[in-house]
Amino acid sequence: MSISKKVRSTASALKQYQGIHSVAVIGNYMPRRCGIATFTTDLVEGLSVQAPDMNIWVAAMNDRPEGYLYPDKVRFEISQNKLSDYGMASQFLNISQTDIVCVQHEYGLFGGPAGGYLLKLLGELRMPVVTTLHTVLKDPAPDYRDVMCRLSDLSDKLVVMSHEASVFLKDIYAVPEDKIAFIHHGIVDTPFIDPSFNKDKFDVEGKKVLLTFGLLSPNKGIENVLRALPAVIEKHPDVVYIVLGATHPHILKSQGDAYRILLQQLVRKLDLAAHVQFQNRFVEQKELWEFLGIADIYVTPYLNEAQITSGTLAYAMGAGKAIISTPYWYATEMLAEDRGRLMPFNDPDAMAAQIIDLLDNDVARDAMRKKAYMFSRGAVWKEVSNQYLQLFNDVQLNRDTKPRPRHAYVAHIKAITTFELPEIKLDHLKTLTDDTGILQHANHTIPDRSHGYCTDDNARALLAAVMGRKYLSANGWDLDRLSGHYLGFLQYAFDEKSERFRNFMTYSRQWTEAVGSEDSHGRALWCLGKAVAMLDNPGHLAMSTTLFKKALHAVEDFTSPRAIAFSLVGMNAYLEKFSGDSDVRRIRKVLAERLFTQFKRNATDNWPWPENTLNYANGKLPHALLLSGRRLQHNDMIDMGLISLKWLLAIQTEDRHFVPVGSNGWYEKDCLKARFDQQPIEANAMVEACVEAFNITRDNTWFDSAVMCFNWFLGHNDLNLPLYDPITGGCRDGLMADGINQNEGAESSLAWLLSMIILQRLYAEEIVNQPVSPKAGE
Repeated sequence: MSISKKVRSTASALKQYQGIHSVAVIGNYMPRRCGIATFTTDLVEGLSVQAPDMNIWVAAMNDRPEGYLYPDKVRFEISQNKLSDYGMASQFLNISQTDIVCVQHEYGLFGGPAGGYLLKLLGELRMPVVTTLHTVLKDPAPDYRDVMCRLSDLSDKLVVMSHEASVFLKDIYAVPEDKIAFIHHGIVDTPFIDPSFNKDKFDVEGKKVLLTFGLLSPNKGIENVLRALPAVIEKHPDVVYIVLGATHPHILKSQGDAYRILLQQLVRKLDLAAHVQFQNRFVEQKELWEFLGIADIYVTPYLNEAQITSGTLAYAMGAGKAIISTPYWYATEMLAEDRGRLMPFNDPDAMAAQIIDLLDNDVARDAMRKKAYMFSRGAVWKEVSNQYLQLFNDVQLNRDTKPRPRHAYVAHIKAITTFELPEIKLDHLKTLTDDTGILQHANHTIPDRSHGYCTDDNARALLAAVMGRKYLSANGWDLDRLSGHYLGFLQYAFDEKSERFRNFMTYSRQWTEAVGSEDSHGRALWCLGKAVAMLDNPGHLAMSTTLFKKALHAVEDFTSPRAIAFSLVGMNAYLEKFSGDSDVRRIRKVLAERLFTQFKRNATDNWPWPENTLNYANGKLPHALLLSGRRLQHNDMIDMGLISLKWLLAIQTEDRHFVPVGSNGWYEKDCLKARFDQQPIEANAMVEACVEAFNITRDNTWFDSAVMCFNWFLGHNDLNLPLYDPITGGCRDGLMADGINQNEGAESSLAWLLSMIILQRLYAEEIVNQPVSPKAGE
């Protein structure tokens, strides 16, 4: 049955939307260039036309600090990776007397793991929420599944654009059927015209035109169309294939134009230059529909089935095109009943056969065009907008009769996000990094090349880059390239003969030692193990894994508690990825017992520590005990970690602020503790240890302690002076008795960045993990 028969215009039924005066739509918006921005813009314009007396406005998501030159419809902007913006947005929506919020959801639009920052915004809203799902995953990773389940809890209705998406929501995410609404992807209402009508305008008169359009990215499968063309051209030498669209902005930033270049090289190799046109630009709606108008066949050759909706396919059907597609989910549903033809994935021969058959058969092609066009009449924006308006009305009426208390959820969210985290800034990290790696020191903010490089800092820089890539939706930050530099340094630092890392290298790339310290080796293993757990770049993952395994056996003979602790943190992370690696499991158990034994032999009630001196990175030792005790199910080890960490906090806290052990004398047992110089590495180690203690105990005291230690960077310290430099994104080197050490070296700046990323991640995870209040009456 066609859409036009199933969905009649509801304009007459929508005489008035009593009680709905203002609707806010959250999503990307033009002139940002992406499919969801186009969808959101069209939806807002369609709603405004159908309900001219209603205030329809936009809270736009920004993926770059400067934002975009938005039209007046945009009244609020949210920085994607700035958690505090989500709280401010909810406040703005609440005080703006907004009646309905309509979210355009795709995981990558929002900050935090799996886009979890959005949940903070939704959790604090008072009005009903209708969420349009542009992506529904069939096999979600745990964090993506958790976010979708929370999103369902916080939404009054979930709108899907395919029936398959509805099935996924019910079967995979346990979403009740009555929470799901089906509304087609909107399309412009365009006349049914002969493809030859405007071909002269595009210099393809007398040609048979194949078309693919949309932002270019490697998952499009265009190379398979190119491989099919020689067989098509042999039968139809008048064929022209137009590839319309600029490279996706995020792909362009992270990978450059490698995919387009690959396609162009394939055109040359197959001698297709006379038959293929690349239109490397983003076209506006009017021109897009003109291109669609001249197409005899529209091709969507996606490489796999995981595409639950496709605006380009909807547009092509709305323009009345004959369509050939691979059988991704949306195409399988939309092209049923001879509204298009499906071909196997990655099969150029099958594609060529389908194209030839349609070009040979004008009657079949025209019949297909008509079926697609008529099926799509109910998906024009007038109809879709009216369906959204009716849904908004239904949702508000339901909320009026069945209010949903959110107070418990809001209280939990506010409790963990009362402290506002600054926005991540990587300017100084990039300033300190050259083709070799990251330089150790800086003179104020200028890299100091006289001290060269070290393995310690390049390992930490690798960790910061990998964590940023994993957890911060850091599109365009070039973190893949940076992590490659740092990983390359570590590879060169590793000496195959001794199976040890060298540490210090001059600016002229000369090693100053044959073997580095145990601590530097342990730090390298720590960061490599964490990188293995988080990397998704296959080459980087392979190298990190290889280096980790090569360097591992040397630690079996280590005695330094810090070297052991760093190594244990790395091993526990590595085993998150490769839990079955028996060699790593064995060495972890040996080293965990060794560190635990060092604690037991030296610890007293007043000095629960494995050494008679406290010096640097002290928090890493209880951190290693907590991690290892949890993974080994060794409660005594966990208890020792908590006891020693609580003691570290007690002796390093005064007047509710963090006072790390000073490096000018450290703290020897039964002696006075040095007050200065206070180092950023201490604050970072304590932040990480307190976060792990919170993860194990779920005691908010540890959460508060992590924030207290972090606040040391921001000026909650002995001198009330911030060490973080908001201009560069770096961190000053230390707190001295007479002021701040103004140099912004690598160790300090990385300690700051790692602390920031860890708290950003913790905030996002806790937002996802908070229980949502049940519906009224449950």
